[in-house]
Amino acid sequence: MERRFEIRKREILQEVDIKPEVADGMVKRLEQFAQPFIASFGRREPKENARMYMCGLMSDLERKNTESIAYRYDQDRRALQQFIGSAPWDHQPLQQELAQQVGAELGEDDGVIVFDPSGHKKCGNDSVGVQRQWLGRLGKVDNGQVGIYMGYASRKEHALVDERLYLSKQWASDKARRKKCGVPKNIRYQTRHELALDMLKNNGKYLPHGWIAGDDEMGRSSGFRRDLRTLGERYLLAVPSNTGIRDLESKPPVYSGRGQPPKQPFERVDRWREALSDNAWMKINVRDGEKGPLVTEIVKRCVVARTERGWDDCTEELLIVIRTPEGNGTMKYDYYLSNVPADTPLEELARVVKAEHRIEDCLKRAKSEAGLSDYEVRTWAGWYHHQTLSLIALWFLILETRRGKKIYAGADGSTGSSYVVHAVARCLRPQISRLVGTLCQTQKQPERTGSVLSLQAT
Repeated sequence: MERRFEIRKREILQEVDIKPEVADGMVKRLEQFAQPFIASFGRREPKENARMYMCGLMSDLERKNTESIAYRYDQDRRALQQFIGSAPWDHQPLQQELAQQVGAELGEDDGVIVFDPSGHKKCGNDSVGVQRQWLGRLGKVDNGQVGIYMGYASRKEHALVDERLYLSKQWASDKARRKKCGVPKNIRYQTRHELALDMLKNNGKYLPHGWIAGDDEMGRSSGFRRDLRTLGERYLLAVPSNTGIRDLESKPPVYSGRGQPPKQPFERVDRWREALSDNAWMKINVRDGEKGPLVTEIVKRCVVARTERGWDDCTEELLIVIRTPEGNGTMKYDYYLSNVPADTPLEELARVVKAEHRIEDCLKRAKSEAGLSDYEVRTWAGWYHHQTLSLIALWFLILETRRGKKIYAGADGSTGSSYVVHAVARCLRPQISRLVGTLCQTQKQPERTGSVLSLQAT
């Protein structure tokens, strides 16, 4: 390694007091890590481009796009732009390898598969799928793209595994824009829920799981919940506060003696919640946070959820309402529907809810540390190429963070308390990204002749 990069490595380690063992052998591990993903490329040049791009995504670059990554490693930007934006390589084998690795490393029989839409704010109208639409992470309608992500969470760790680009009906039917952005002819309009089911079909089999979870964009569809029941999946899905429910545990209206006995009317779940007494809430410790235990309160009830127009299979489901104190003294309420038995332990339900929030954190990490939203490509292939390599880069960072936590835990594998683990992880995560970017520099910077990067020299 060139002396100036060795000095920078030591500076980073000193800034956060990271043990040197965390960085020892990192480049060699990256080489070994990359091999199964790049095996399908065949030729040497695309293999090296893939390695270089993943290194750039894991680096401390402010904007992790093809131009800045090529400049970082002193390479020809046009070659890298062509590799990401238009080269005809198939991203699906890489997705499958990622799913298999995550399942093998983190898999547990009661693991949780989480589906989570996430928006990427983009300017202009020429990029694939870009239009004004709801961008959940921004909490507003804005110009951008929406990806549907499949994550996996177990007691061991959590990771992102697969992705799909959402095309609206308007976009999917626009032949001119489809052709301009290289959308394959076989791609047709699919709802966000259909895209999620497609990912579950393709790569869910590699992820041992006992649950499906998702935010209220996923849970609002009664058709999606029905499809999961048909597949034999257990789910715990967030639903919007205006979801209509009929409480099966409350007394029905008084029977007049004529006609059919009356049922409880459907009502909005938030208004139903407002009528609950304080005695209905049960306290539970959902996790150990960085500042100690986090206690929340839960209500669960057997209900019938109102289905969307056209569905007539009203199904008894379990409603879970969770309230958590906010920093300003108010309470935050979350609503969930599930198809599990009413005697399912609260602790198990809380674990699945926590898994869903962990994948939200994973998306934030992917954007901040692996350049998930930093692409500047316009094509269908370019979006999938960047996204897939970004998820793979994030997976390497996760593996390195897990390794670092074990080093800090010591030989006995125990850090003493959960909040210490959180503190160590919080310290390691951004610094590992910076270390990767530094360690992946070459001993001698080549001229910009289009030659490819070699990590072997480091």
